[in-house]
Amino acid sequence: MPLITDPDFLGQAEEVVINVTEKTIELFNTTKLSTAGVTGQALYSFLKEEWKTDANLIPYPFPMISITTEQFEFIEGWKPKDNDTRNLLRFAGWREIDGFNNLDKQFMNITSLGNIGASNTAYHAFTGDTQATDFSFAGPVNQAIQVYDSGVEAGDGGFDNRALVLTTFIRNQGQLYGSANTTSIGLTGLNYIANRFPLGQAPDTKITANDTTIATNEPYQSMTITYGAITRTIGGTARSFDILINGNNGTAEEIYEFVQWSLRLETDIDTGIGTQIGKLTAELLAFSGNTLKTKTGVYIDNFQAADTNRIIFTDTGGTERTFPFVAAGTISFNQNLVDDTDATYHMFFTDTFGTANSTIVEDNSGQPITGNVGGASSVAFDFDYDGNTQQSRTDATDVGVTVVAIGLGSAQYVVATGTLQRTVEQNISLVAPLERNYSNET
Repeated sequence: MPLITDPDFLGQAEEVVINVTEKTIELFNTTKLSTAGVTGQALYSFLKEEWKTDANLIPYPFPMISITTEQFEFIEGWKPKDNDTRNLLRFAGWREIDGFNNLDKQFMNITSLGNIGASNTAYHAFTGDTQATDFSFAGPVNQAIQVYDSGVEAGDGGFDNRALVLTTFIRNQGQLYGSANTTSIGLTGLNYIANRFPLGQAPDTKITANDTTIATNEPYQSMTITYGAITRTIGGTARSFDILINGNNGTAEEIYEFVQWSLRLETDIDTGIGTQIGKLTAELLAFSGNTLKTKTGVYIDNFQAADTNRIIFTDTGGTERTFPFVAAGTISFNQNLVDDTDATYHMFFTDTFGTANSTIVEDNSGQPITGNVGGASSVAFDFDYDGNTQQSRTDATDVGVTVVAIGLGSAQYVVATGTLQRTVEQNISLVAPLERNYSNET
């Protein structure tokens, strides 16, 4: 059944039981009233009609005051029978006032704006909470939660959360996360009206690994999140951050998958000395197209070099930082080089190759691009496109390179030329003729 907004769909001693002795109003699930609930306005209107027409009710004080269509007070000691009843009230916040005109309980309505899957359950937490509390029903949220209790009934001193910040979350595997809090919607305290929270979700195309894979396999298992002040040098300048993700040489997508998985855990995800409960922790990363952006103060160590150009770091001051562009590519070897256990390769700048001034090109970390083929069909390389000034090169410009390889038993000497450009998808192929004449009998 849909949400009841018309009092004509409520019946006394059916959907609504009024107990004048206990001063309680109880709601029951029936063929007309389902977990979709009833609006506070419809219940208030129903009670007015009943008090007007039922001679057994008119001798008793009326139980409710309607301040607006979404804000109410139960007065004269009247109250909902129990939390099952309270959980069926929609678009309504309220206070419960005892027979001495003292505030006993206060409830604030949370109504979500945005798509939430029918089987997905949102949750919330107050400032300082170490555990999340699920809303009572899956799907879009429309529920009142208690923010104050005098403690008179329970005799436990009660609680008062009205000055705290309330945060709502929706986080499910394979979905973009949503979160909103009372500060973000303009509240300075917790009220007793219906409040709209922009809270929704959509498919997350960057999530392909399931939870079991992330929990039990590398590179995810050795990834970590650590809270604490750090500095990292970007473009030659030290920048300040306060959250460090160790990417364990994972791709940008794998790092993101690990972090999103971590943010659904009910345990401490901080490998440092502090405590950060995953489900209650603010988001750390987000994709914009294929570019991974960190939230304020978040840095990533040990990401793949090929992803350097598609990660944007946001320092503690909120300024986005990027590394100078790192070009990348591969050097490919034909089978003759792969089969030759003595084969080596070297990358030179073309303009001085073949002279006494020949210079081996350095990679992004300043190491020469040279090495043993070692049976590999290709090797990856990177290059500081924006910063390399070897041989007085003008930085941030294309440069010609010559790559040579030579083996002994199966690969002859081979040379190939190419141009290092502002891209990460360049390839230089070395096709060595088969060596038929090399001989070393000792």
